Amino acid sequence: MEFGKPSGGDGATPSPEPSQEPPAPSPKPERRSWAPLLAVCAGYFMVILDVTILNVAVPVIGRELSASLTGIQWITDGYTLVFAGFLLTGGALGDRLGNRRVFCAGVVVFVVSSAACALAPSTPFLVTARLVEGLGAALIVPGSLALLQQAYPAPAARSRAFGLWGSMAGIAASAGPLLGGLLVSTVGWRWVFLINLPVGAACLLLTLRHVGRSPRRATRALDWPAQVAVVAGAALLTGALNEAGRRGWSDPVVLGGAALAVLAAVAFLVRERLARSPALPLELLRSRAMGGGAAIGLLFNFGFYGMVFTASLEFQQQRGFSALETGLALFPAVAMTMFASVLSGRLARRTGDRPLVVSGMLLAALGLAGWAAAGAEPAYALLVAPMMAAGFGTSFALTGSTATVMGAAPPAYSGTASALFNTARQIGSATGVALGGSLLATAAADGAGLRVSMAAGALAYLTAAVLAWMCVPGKSPTAQGVEAGKGAGPRA
Repeated sequence: MEFGKPSGGDGATPSPEPSQEPPAPSPKPERRSWAPLLAVCAGYFMVILDVTILNVAVPVIGRELSASLTGIQWITDGYTLVFAGFLLTGGALGDRLGNRRVFCAGVVVFVVSSAACALAPSTPFLVTARLVEGLGAALIVPGSLALLQQAYPAPAARSRAFGLWGSMAGIAASAGPLLGGLLVSTVGWRWVFLINLPVGAACLLLTLRHVGRSPRRATRALDWPAQVAVVAGAALLTGALNEAGRRGWSDPVVLGGAALAVLAAVAFLVRERLARSPALPLELLRSRAMGGGAAIGLLFNFGFYGMVFTASLEFQQQRGFSALETGLALFPAVAMTMFASVLSGRLARRTGDRPLVVSGMLLAALGLAGWAAAGAEPAYALLVAPMMAAGFGTSFALTGSTATVMGAAPPAYSGTASALFNTARQIGSATGVALGGSLLATAAADGAGLRVSMAAGALAYLTAAVLAWMCVPGKSPTAQGVEAGKGAGPRA
């Protein structure tokens, strides 16, 4: 079912309150077309860049700070699990306090914590700073999609905006490994964090100047028990997967952590069913487009970021590549993401989203399956086509899955819908990195860990293709969302 206007009843989906903050003057039409998009995408660029730029730097950071493999995983996953765990909180805060205000607060937190990461004297300090950085990212990302939905209410303009938002992820993913390798090889790994400072400053200035104020809904409760359950579930699952590489998959700590993660998920669902004002109304999850789109996002992030992390470690630790050489080696995978996002944003208006998401997931599955079947230590040339297929397919599906989730959401829950989608994606990233690292540690002989990791990613992509065929509407979900709830996104 598609979830249209909020329903009445027990208050689970309250009607939007009038804005309690005076609206900013409407920008000129030509400025409206570009400035809000540039402002929002600058923040999203910074968040995604911080993921990919670190992949080639973590082996160097691990050596300089004497970090174990588990420590290296936590430098990457500490950020991701807080990012994933607090996205629903960020979305709820945006709906309650105004998405622009929360977005700007997130940019400030992200920039300050990036400076702390750059000054880190030890692994525990760096991991702590990365946790705070993940909190800033959790405040930025839900607002990014909600602000685009607000700034571009017309279906065609919104589809283009979502496509360019997705392409920004591709640009950041493409630039990250190369830029990270260049910085690590020249001025040092600390500059992979310092680069966020000028980007964050530009994002903040553009947002305050060109993005209109968002409506505030003071009656929206934050539902703290549900938020705690999400954070606990993400942390326990990621921790269990990380520890599996050191302790083994049958260790009681690993099994207990996984069981507690499932328990936290059950507690979240029970809480949302009983709460008077839930953080995530179950009507949203019961929407096939909403729930299916979120699951697709989890699966393709699991496959792509698991591949990038394990390949980065493989290239540096087993093949002896430098950080810059690793960035160049990964470039075929991440460069395709930029091209695919732009192409899918244009094609979606003609074909609808379902064929693009399905074909993208099938292509990505074929790529990782090809890598898994390439043998113990295949020549690098044999890996270029599989990496390109995975990168292209993932990004080709991103625009359609984003539009599916956001088009199924009522305007009062745009921040929450964005948070749901991105929470699922970041949980996928965290589990892909954790599982890949654990497989490398426990099945290192003859490259078996790497091949199993790639096979797991291929299976995730295939599952996403099946879900896309069942859940992604053939018709443009953006248009459906507008028909279901008129005015899906108030003008600034």
